[in-house]
Amino acid sequence: MSSEYQAQDGGSADGVDDTAVWDVVVVGAGPAGASAAYAAASAGRRVLLLEKAELPRYKTCGGGIIGPSRDALPPGFELPLRDRVHAVTFSLNGRLSRTRRSRQMLFGLINRPEFDARLVEAAVDAGAQLRTGASVSRVEQHGTSVPDRRTVAVVLNDGETILARAVVGADGSASRIGAHVGVKMAQVDLGLEAEIPVPAEVAEDWAGRVLIDWGPLPGSYGWVFPKGDTLTVGVISARGDGAATKRYLEDFVGRLGLAGFEPSISSGHLTRCRADDSPLSRGRVLVCGDAAGLLEPWTREGISFALRSGRLAGEWAVRIAEAHDAVDARRQALNYAFAVKAGLGVEMGVGRRMLSIFEKRPGLLHAALTTLPPAWNAFAKITRGSSSLAEFVRTHPLARRALESFDRG
Repeated sequence: MSSEYQAQDGGSADGVDDTAVWDVVVVGAGPAGASAAYAAASAGRRVLLLEKAELPRYKTCGGGIIGPSRDALPPGFELPLRDRVHAVTFSLNGRLSRTRRSRQMLFGLINRPEFDARLVEAAVDAGAQLRTGASVSRVEQHGTSVPDRRTVAVVLNDGETILARAVVGADGSASRIGAHVGVKMAQVDLGLEAEIPVPAEVAEDWAGRVLIDWGPLPGSYGWVFPKGDTLTVGVISARGDGAATKRYLEDFVGRLGLAGFEPSISSGHLTRCRADDSPLSRGRVLVCGDAAGLLEPWTREGISFALRSGRLAGEWAVRIAEAHDAVDARRQALNYAFAVKAGLGVEMGVGRRMLSIFEKRPGLLHAALTTLPPAWNAFAKITRGSSSLAEFVRTHPLARRALESFDRG
């Protein structure tokens, strides 16, 4: 999937060729970038979506689509589900295994290459133009490349310069746009994953059921997500001891009886979670998704955060593109930051507290989920999207008191 763009002749009162300046340029065509491009293009703006790879491309990701992700998709978007999850098996480092079931679907499972490509198609159908194979070197908001104060220059690795009224950085956890904005990370984790093709009889055993294993390292856990004839098996833990994380994955795969199957893909990825005071904008440049360090700190779930923050970034980028001076642009950027913090930021705050408890007492959370109906019901509601972790803590006094007790202890 690829597309090129052409600028047309034209002009404006300030001497800048308006038709050669994009309203919004989005850097990165993952879920955050595609959502931002869709939102801005749906508002009728000229949008260019830049992606350094050719699409579709593989991403290290479990591929779980929970309720908040589904609710943030473009209207009419058809999810390319590989499986529908109705049961979860929980284990504590391979022990005390117990399966909980639900009549309703808990969440869906997708392959990222297919999912991401469909999101980009939705953005293109909304009017965005896609350009693949375009690696961004930097953005400039001052200097000879920038014709006026309403314009941002996006400089590609080959030296080409693209002009925009607003830029959205959605270029992943090692974001160059995030570096320009000054994003600061408070938590970095290492995820390792294998895509393991399995025989039909093995796949059948896993159909409709996932495994979540609370791991041996502080804050670590592993997962098995079935996707037809392939199992996505992975683990995640704090960065710092890659050898121990690798051993956890090897032991995990061995315990599951999957060591004899050759993975089609083995990969690793660093997830980065923003500090509370980390900026979300600089001038006419916004960041969203992994580029902004937006993900749930406990589970490291990032797709719903990418989709939701991407949509907000696209909507506010339109307003920034319309701003005629730095004061108005700054006001709109602050409004974007407020919208992110009021929703996703609150969820992240509760997630940090949950991670802190989980690091110290994984057995307690395992026991709650496997033996206490209210805990399992909360898990089910959160994954379906009928509630959130933050809402559950806010509306359930017992959960709130328990969190406060752990905060003090």
